[in-house]
Amino acid sequence: MSDLLRAERLEALYAEALKAAENAYAPYSNFKVGAALLLTDGQVVTGTNVENVSYGLTVCAERAAIARAVVESGPRIRVAAVAVANLNGAACPPCGMCRQVLKEFMDSDGDVLFPFDGALKRVRLDEVLPFAFEAELKR
Repeated sequence: MSDLLRAERLEALYAEALKAAENAYAPYSNFKVGAALLLTDGQVVTGTNVENVSYGLTVCAERAAIARAVVESGPRIRVAAVAVANLNGAACPPCGMCRQVLKEFMDSDGDVLFPFDGALKRVRLDEVLPFAFEAELKR
């Protein structure tokens, strides 16, 4: 495992996701979620969920973090790992929409961390999104 993805670094990434969840705007569900991306250049970028009374307009934490990373570092960002956390102690893997958006900026073997059955689960992106839509892009 590279220095970038040592267990201590992943635990710190999860802590950043928990911290981001504190700023969630979740007045309807009260399900406060945070996400932290570890970019391949070592940067950490966070995001949180932002709900809307029209639930379909809600933005998940993972997609908020991706958008922020693109704004801050440009469209060529690459994600090495993502951690998702919530303040409810519930299992919280990325939703299907977020998995597909992550795939746009993350390799199939990238790490995805989230709470599951009382522990922190670590899986590869292709394990949570086995049949991703893919396109060959020149980056």
